[in-house]
Amino acid sequence: MSKFKSQTTTLFIVVVLVCAFVPAFSVEEAEANLLWNTCLVKITLKCALDIIAAVFKNGTMPDPCYNDLVKERKVCHNTLIKYIADKPMLIAHETEYLKKSDDLWKHCVSISKSA
Repeated sequence: MSKFKSQTTTLFIVVVLVCAFVPAFSVEEAEANLLWNTCLVKITLKCALDIIAAVFKNGTMPDPCYNDLVKERKVCHNTLIKYIADKPMLIAHETEYLKKSDDLWKHCVSISKSA
């Protein structure tokens, strides 16, 4: 029960943070909410943080996250990475981050197909 409560609390925190970012997107609010609600249920917080670290900090991802990323769908992955890369302190390297994001996506798809 405590694990469920912890996961629910974590999900709530992620939802609040994501909702704070939604107005920055050039998508209709209803569409953005649908996209985020769809994306958040397909990936664990740990994998989301591992993916962000892999793209922005040269981190590594554990194997279970490859399938989570593919289940998340490319549109979700791209939206999150693009949003983060557009931040003023990261925008100078946005092209590099987007390339790393695409490379990570391709690698995860190839790993998940072979599994």
